[in-house]
Amino acid sequence: MLWGSKKKKTTRIDSLIGQDTEVHGDIVFSGALHVDGSVKGSVISEDTSSSLFTLSEQGMVEGEVRVPNVVLNGRVVGDVYAYENVELAVNARVFGNVYYNLLEMAMGAEINGSLVHAKDMKPELPKPNAGNKEKEK
Repeated sequence: MLWGSKKKKTTRIDSLIGQDTEVHGDIVFSGALHVDGSVKGSVISEDTSSSLFTLSEQGMVEGEVRVPNVVLNGRVVGDVYAYENVELAVNARVFGNVYYNLLEMAMGAEINGSLVHAKDMKPELPKPNAGNKEKEK
């Protein structure tokens, strides 16, 4: 919730990845995605204006996050691109750069990378298997 805002946010969750679930591969979604488990791949929103990704304290992502609205309270190993806003809760741990338009960060959250204000960031979907290229001999 943004500072000074008295309204309570209520969000419909369209997709849920449970605490004991591990996903290998990229997730492309629209609407709202909540992750309690782990994702070994990128999390990408098809809707570049209103989608929401939430990562709970138990959750982990090993890959990029490219979503307009991001709420993190778990661990991300990779860059985060939040085209609208990003909220880093107390237990958020990001090992990568955070590109944001609006940022809210709680005391205790950690970023092991750079914070980059990118007001006019253009959403791009990464090319399939962009991170899985084999090294040439």
